[in-house]
Amino acid sequence: MVAGVVLVVTVGLAAASTAALRTQLVTQVDHELEQASQRLAQGPGVLPPGRQLPDDATGTPAPSPSSLPDGDDPARLPAGIGPGSALVRYADGQIVLAEYVSSTLERVTLDEAQIATLEAVPADGRAHDVDLPDLGSFRAVHRTTDDDQPVVVASSTTTVDATVEDYVSVQVALGAAGLLAAVLLGTWLVRRSLRPLDDVAAAASRVSELELAQGEIDAIPRVPVDLTDERTEVGQVGAALNRMLENVETSLQARHDSETQVRRFVADASHELRTPLASIRGYAELVRRSPDDVPPATARSLDRIESEAVRMTGLVEDLLLLARLDAGRPLDRAPVDLAGLAVDAVMDAHAAGPDHDWDLDLPGTGDLDVDLATDLPDARGEDTDEDVDLEVLGDEASLRQVLANLLANARTHTPPGTHVAVRLTTDGEDVVLTVADDGPGVPPTLRPTLFRRFTRGDDARNRTGGSTGLGLAIADAIVTAHGGTITVTSATVDEPDPTGTTFTVRLPRGSG
Repeated sequence: MVAGVVLVVTVGLAAASTAALRTQLVTQVDHELEQASQRLAQGPGVLPPGRQLPDDATGTPAPSPSSLPDGDDPARLPAGIGPGSALVRYADGQIVLAEYVSSTLERVTLDEAQIATLEAVPADGRAHDVDLPDLGSFRAVHRTTDDDQPVVVASSTTTVDATVEDYVSVQVALGAAGLLAAVLLGTWLVRRSLRPLDDVAAAASRVSELELAQGEIDAIPRVPVDLTDERTEVGQVGAALNRMLENVETSLQARHDSETQVRRFVADASHELRTPLASIRGYAELVRRSPDDVPPATARSLDRIESEAVRMTGLVEDLLLLARLDAGRPLDRAPVDLAGLAVDAVMDAHAAGPDHDWDLDLPGTGDLDVDLATDLPDARGEDTDEDVDLEVLGDEASLRQVLANLLANARTHTPPGTHVAVRLTTDGEDVVLTVADDGPGVPPTLRPTLFRRFTRGDDARNRTGGSTGLGLAIADAIVTAHGGTITVTSATVDEPDPTGTTFTVRLPRGSG
């Protein structure tokens, strides 16, 4: 942009100065023509025909008529008509002189076309542009002498054109050099003045790399103080960025404090609810031990109370588990065989949802269609591949809950007859667990929040059983605590891929 501005200014100045120079040179030629035509109109001195002009003919004043023979002879070339000049002179209505003085001071007779061109010049005593055949561009003045005889004097503009061309060449050379120098100097100055912005950008980049989505917020780095001088443009940017970062840090800290209070409240409330819920279940069971003393309607109410107490107890336990995971409490670490957990989880899922089609794929066993418990291999029996290591270092109870939650999610949110496949494989240093179903899929709008707490897709995934919206959140928290990842891919009937949902869990073998 700087180069463009400099180029436009340079071209504009060069064009203006070139036009001014040409105008000045042409004006000078016109002035000389007017003086020469006036002298001709008044009968100036002449030179004998065939005689060459002296070397200083253009600069020496015209000699007086008395010093020349036959000074009133119109056929003679007047003094003062220098190289590059042309003259057409009349006497008694006849052309008596029509010559051109060459650059070598030789007198050349004009031809008819050249004479006709000069005769066509308006006789107003002012200079006009003409183009003489074979001679080039001229400025010509057509005037009437004192004895009413026409006279036309012209001067070539070749010298003017050459001077302008030389000037343009010099201007182009100087302009190019100046433009290059301006570009180099401007680039250096701009980079030098904007160099502090690199430090400001580096500070912003460091902030962008911070983990601000969750957890406790550490101090956010600021722009150095020497880059916050608001007397400069860069300093204003740095100071504004620091104010913004301070506001962001304060807001994030307030959010973290609020979340901490909510989690503490949930943990405390869940802990306090465990005893009342246990009491409710206990009293309900105690009353049910004497069925003869309880009316049928009361017995049905007690059944309802007991089932709701069981559900509330499960919800409270889930909230307590999430609270412990949020608090960063360490989990037990011991070798856990995921193959055994998968066998147990599929057996339990088949018992809870016999109307689903359950498959288990372990290394060395192939794809097993689970209809009865006897279909399943032992976790490390003869049917499994002993060379494939499916052990991870982690908390067995927590990992068992991950499997249970994923299978319960597939059973709860898919219609009867849905095919659910559980597969265990290895990938480098990771053990990979996949739970895939061919159900209706998860809507795209629900997928980004699928692992958040209390996210429920009951309406979209044909909910057939109870759901608290905590199962996937707990699975995600447990897998993360083990140093692993859990992801989901899904497609609905409105998408080109086959419908269904696949959860993929990756757990490192060594540690979490």
